[in-house]
Amino acid sequence: MDYLPDCNNRYKDVEYWNDRYKTEESFEWFGDFSKFRHLLVQYIKKEDRILILGCGNSALSVDMYQAGHTHITNMDYSSVCVENMAQRHADCTGMSWVCMDARHLAFPDSSFDVVMEKGTLDAMLVEERDPWNVSEASSHLLHQVLTEISRVLKPGGRFVSLTFAQPHFRKRLYACTEYDWSINHYHYGDGFHYYFYVLTKGEKLSPEDTALERKVHLQADPEPTAVTFQEVENEDFINNINL
Repeated sequence: MDYLPDCNNRYKDVEYWNDRYKTEESFEWFGDFSKFRHLLVQYIKKEDRILILGCGNSALSVDMYQAGHTHITNMDYSSVCVENMAQRHADCTGMSWVCMDARHLAFPDSSFDVVMEKGTLDAMLVEERDPWNVSEASSHLLHQVLTEISRVLKPGGRFVSLTFAQPHFRKRLYACTEYDWSINHYHYGDGFHYYFYVLTKGEKLSPEDTALERKVHLQADPEPTAVTFQEVENEDFINNINL
């Protein structure tokens, strides 16, 4: 089956994902667990309580489970995805699957040591064309999601974000004093680099990131910037976002 939608904004449509997950077994955005495990083990302990945001049908949580990270809650807004994955991995004791909206997480404050996302925020930004000028609607959406992530993290907890968005684009969205976290980033992959961001709750932004936050708030809207995208994966929307 061809899973490419007729237009990229359908990547924001839950019905598209429900239909896709009825037949698609698995798909990995930005490489499998083996590609970034060396980074992940530095920031995620086996005893941590972990929330995977927009889990999809990725093998990430199962790979982590088999590596000893057994306290994992998988969340997605596709009910088909959640039902299928829960049935498929019913033998993974301690791992759960829930259908939920990332803008309104139904968890108490300070519920998790780690929140992870792998391509979920990129899908939310699929309609954006200029990485220097994210639309007001998308900025509001991301703010809702990031506020919820910060809320459910414990003090000292980590938000781990995997994306191909380069730091000069993605840090503009993450550098916010309100979220109460610091930002570190790494890259992985051969040839084409993906990025591994770690945001630690309760740590201050660096002076550089504080200045970036101030600049984003104060700067006038610049002219649209032409951006060249590298062709990666086999999904059209990957080539249309670099945020």
